[in-house]
Amino acid sequence: MPTQAEKGITFRALHQRKRAFIIPNPWDVGSARLLAHMGFEALATTSMGYAFSVGKTDGAVGSDGMIAHVGEMAAGTDLPVSADLENCYADEPEAAAETIKLAAAAGVVGGSIEDATGRPEQPIYEFGQAVDRVRAAVAVARSLPFTFTLTARAENYLHGRPDLKDTIKRLQAFQEAGADVLYAPGLRNKEDIAAVLGSVDRPVNVLMGLQGVLLSLDELSALGARRISVGSALQRTALGAFLRAAREMREKGTFTFANEAANPKEIKEVFRSRAA
Repeated sequence: MPTQAEKGITFRALHQRKRAFIIPNPWDVGSARLLAHMGFEALATTSMGYAFSVGKTDGAVGSDGMIAHVGEMAAGTDLPVSADLENCYADEPEAAAETIKLAAAAGVVGGSIEDATGRPEQPIYEFGQAVDRVRAAVAVARSLPFTFTLTARAENYLHGRPDLKDTIKRLQAFQEAGADVLYAPGLRNKEDIAAVLGSVDRPVNVLMGLQGVLLSLDELSALGARRISVGSALQRTALGAFLRAAREMREKGTFTFANEAANPKEIKEVFRSRAA
């Protein structure tokens, strides 16, 4: 199994290629191992996907629960893992940055800090505070004894503020603060994605899997994206199949959904090979 230092170098190098790579988002160790078996090169956790899997809403897991989860994910696969750390569970820059240190100690080689507050009345941090939080997180990331890739997220579009100008302003400031990767989840059209990609000179993560525009890996690579994630889409896809099956049983009394179920022998083989 590669060391954390080796994983950190491998993960950073993935962002330097001309063609974007897909970093899928498993929600538990089982889904992480299946994705690793399928040949993906790195994984990212999903705060919403994990929260749903334990019967909670996004943002309700908390720092201790999330650090424990990302540690399990990092230990459960040989691939580099980047952690969705939400807003790092604190308002003040130094306290938020401490979450980066805890996540690194848990075994991940990358993580994100976002400018969403978690408060509906003021969903996005004021610009200066948002930048200070990224700067503090960068300082902690640089102090680690291995390569840690810090992603800074501008969350306007996920919180009812589709302000492209402000989003770009924030990403540019996060770049100047030292973030390694930039990310504006929720961009809904090709033009806005292209505008963001053309406004910064750091690797940019683009989210696919939301309703709306669904560009291909080739299209996003041509635009200049370097990393493609899907957030909670894989977990919600699994939940969609589960709910359709449950409705079929409850409303029709039939079980045709089982025809689409994964072959248990195939899954056993994947998990058996990891245990060996």
